[in-house]
Amino acid sequence: MFKTPPHFDSLAQALVSLFGNSVAIARTDQLTGGDINKAYGLTLNNGKKIFMKANAKENASFFTAEALALSAIESTKTIKTPKILCTGTDAGEEVGYSFLFLEYIEPAPKVKNYWSVFAQELAAMHKADTQKFAGEKKFGFLQDNFIGARKQENNNSDSWIDFFRDSRLAPQFKEADSYFDTNKRKLVTKLLDHIEEYLIEPESPSLLHGDLWSGNAMCGSDGKAWLIDPASYVGHAEADLAMTELFGGFEPAFYDAYKEANPLQPGYEERRDLYNLYHLLNHLNMFGANYLNPVKSILEEYTK
Repeated sequence: MFKTPPHFDSLAQALVSLFGNSVAIARTDQLTGGDINKAYGLTLNNGKKIFMKANAKENASFFTAEALALSAIESTKTIKTPKILCTGTDAGEEVGYSFLFLEYIEPAPKVKNYWSVFAQELAAMHKADTQKFAGEKKFGFLQDNFIGARKQENNNSDSWIDFFRDSRLAPQFKEADSYFDTNKRKLVTKLLDHIEEYLIEPESPSLLHGDLWSGNAMCGSDGKAWLIDPASYVGHAEADLAMTELFGGFEPAFYDAYKEANPLQPGYEERRDLYNLYHLLNHLNMFGANYLNPVKSILEEYTK
């Protein structure tokens, strides 16, 4: 079993346990980035810097889930993630909060062939053994986690097609039901009832990042791509690759190198939009009707 990081009951306890009694925060810089959590660069009085995410105390599961996913990716020893220092909660003086401490990544120039190396390492992660991540079945994860700010179900299954229908599309469609009229609801039912006509089982299951767009990969201190903010589970590698193409896509060299390292099953392009329907539904449920037209377009595409 891979290691999970320590969890502390206060910020002070975390600092003392990790860095010693004489260590204190000398400077706090609020950083820009995600719209779900607050992010800070903490400079300690010994000169060390750490990265901290913070949220309301009741959202501590955001960070324990993220830490578990990062630990899973790290355990494959294929592609880098920031080192996880700890998770924790703090009662605070006025209102409590939860936090996640990660290694602080200093900027570095990208290595030559950055995108090709990224693709090769991601392909290696997708080919890594997954038996320790989904219990006694092939697909799913050790626990539910989050996709953005919303719960992501990870009910384990021996069928990728069943998993994607029951733990990905169906919960999102249920949450988005008010956006659909009677005719569109019939198309939703048709899609879910006939999803085996569009998806295929993978040749082998893969550990996925789960939310792999350009904002969730960064250049690490070694000049290579590091994965951040995962929503990991075991599934079909195609789902990760499809997500990279949803919001602008990566460089062409990435896709060329990935397909060489981990050849795709025939018909991937015909399945890509169905994988991304999950993420568009999630955006619809998080951010509102701006995402309704792309959702309807894909729904209609697969139910002609």
